[in-house]
Amino acid sequence: MFPTKTDKARDELQGGQRTLSQRERALLLMADGRRSLTDFSPLFSNRDEAEQAIQALIDKGYLQSPKAAAAAAPAEPPAQPAPSPIPAAQPIQVATSADTFDGKRSLATTRMFLFDICERMFVRRDPKFALQMRDALREARDRNAMLTIAALMLTEIEKSAGVERAESLRERIDRLLPPAEVVH
Repeated sequence: MFPTKTDKARDELQGGQRTLSQRERALLLMADGRRSLTDFSPLFSNRDEAEQAIQALIDKGYLQSPKAAAAAAPAEPPAQPAPSPIPAAQPIQVATSADTFDGKRSLATTRMFLFDICERMFVRRDPKFALQMRDALREARDRNAMLTIAALMLTEIEKSAGVERAESLRERIDRLLPPAEVVH
């Protein structure tokens, strides 16, 4: 299944009233008709949980199957995209001297690092995704929300820049996030 957003989902993501959880909003952000259930699974403890969450969003009218979207769309010829003035993306060079960080672990530091990744990795390649990630980061208030957004970004980075780059960023995020609180 490759779910897509409905108008109701776009309204939810625009701002103002928030009716869904951070995880549900993350699913909406990822749902573009190109990602399958496998792409959503890292946000959940197992595949069944991911499938149930997606089905719940479909039942609530936030997501739909691409076939349903195509049936609802008017029969117009697709508009030809304008040629992009932006040249093809160049491989990103990793600066090792700038990657050292000796500061205190905090959500604020993690958020700023994720904003930085968003600007470097997505603004030119996928401006819409970058905007969605920035909005999600502004709303993130806890460790789990940060981890959800980071997982979304790292999934995209893995596809565009490779597993090695995504893993190095994942390690950096782990060093910036405060430790998980232990509940007794």
